[in-house]
Amino acid sequence: MSNDRPDDFDRGVAMRRAMLGDAWVDQSLDQATAFNAEFQDLVTRHAWHDIWGRPGLDSTTRRLLVLGMTMGQARWEEFELHCKAAVRGGVPPETIKEALMQGAIYCGVPAANTAFKLATKVLREEGLLPPLAPLSVNVRVATHHTFSLPQLKVAVQGMASPGVPIVMSHGLGLDMHMWDALAAQMALAHPVLRYDGRGHGGSAATVGPSTMNDLVDDAARLVREWGRGPVVWLGLSLGGMVGQGLAIRYPALVKALVLANTTARYPDAGRALWAERVASVERDGLAATADAAVERWFTPAFRAANAVVVAGFRDTVLRTGAAAYLASAHAVAGVDWLDQLASIACPTLVIAGSADTGTPVAMAQAIAERIEGAELAVLPDAAHLSVTEQPVLFEQHLRRFLARLPG
Repeated sequence: MSNDRPDDFDRGVAMRRAMLGDAWVDQSLDQATAFNAEFQDLVTRHAWHDIWGRPGLDSTTRRLLVLGMTMGQARWEEFELHCKAAVRGGVPPETIKEALMQGAIYCGVPAANTAFKLATKVLREEGLLPPLAPLSVNVRVATHHTFSLPQLKVAVQGMASPGVPIVMSHGLGLDMHMWDALAAQMALAHPVLRYDGRGHGGSAATVGPSTMNDLVDDAARLVREWGRGPVVWLGLSLGGMVGQGLAIRYPALVKALVLANTTARYPDAGRALWAERVASVERDGLAATADAAVERWFTPAFRAANAVVVAGFRDTVLRTGAAAYLASAHAVAGVDWLDQLASIACPTLVIAGSADTGTPVAMAQAIAERIEGAELAVLPDAAHLSVTEQPVLFEQHLRRFLARLPG
């Protein structure tokens, strides 16, 4: 058929090329013989047009289903072919990993072992192999939950490291994984604990709104259960608000503070914005708020260059769920530590993003001015999640600050 009047075979070839690439399709079609040509025609029309062309599932879902099915049937040549095609087609390695983890349950561990081996080979060949994540004692991440209630999910690594212990606390709607990269680096020299705030990630939720004091009390029992205090508290946004309250109400638990992209008090206009945000979530759910959040959290340039990363943060907000988000949003909106900051006596580093519109530099300056001896670092070209946009600079400022702490 001509290009302007394709038949089902032509449509199947187009889909096959889109999913598997030209080289594989050309090889299959050009090397067809009188013996298998009808089979190639059958596969192209019925598999690649009739099935792959159906509108009921998006192409990524179909790719993942094929990986699971070829894994379950031990069709390893086809698995590798479709895995490579999925990677080249833009399916994130993290998504493929989750499909293989699911397969480990329903297809069996031996099949998953082979699938991970082949997928790793593909990622290596495509230059996308993730960094090493050894399970040795000082690198492995151990997870558990607090004994006290509500139970909080905790991740600890670097327990044999000699440095001062660090606790990392995430922002509203996120979870401990926002610290993954930094925690892995810092655990080489420091014991590091991360946790999911109540209602976030793997932590238990509570009924009704939470107060900031509730979240600070959570932090205090967390540090006490860990038994490694006093700690360096590293908190971003909501985590920074909790850190301020911890240093004010439980100073014996805090050796030093790192407060990133946070505030001690919102002005009236800021509280009004939070009231609108809460009302929006109550009325329409989290989707619109999640979209607006990632626009505030990252600069336009970062969003354009890191679409998969940004989408991952949006998905985390949606997984948190409206009820848990709203519970802690009330605490954020009502934060009011500003007049008590002068009582904080521990060394403090305040980090701001130059492009942060949610907690702008002026809010960081207000904190630093009220805590005696506090340092202020402003990261260029960073919005609200500065640790993600400027990870190298963030880590450098953190390490310099830790190196100056008294023994």
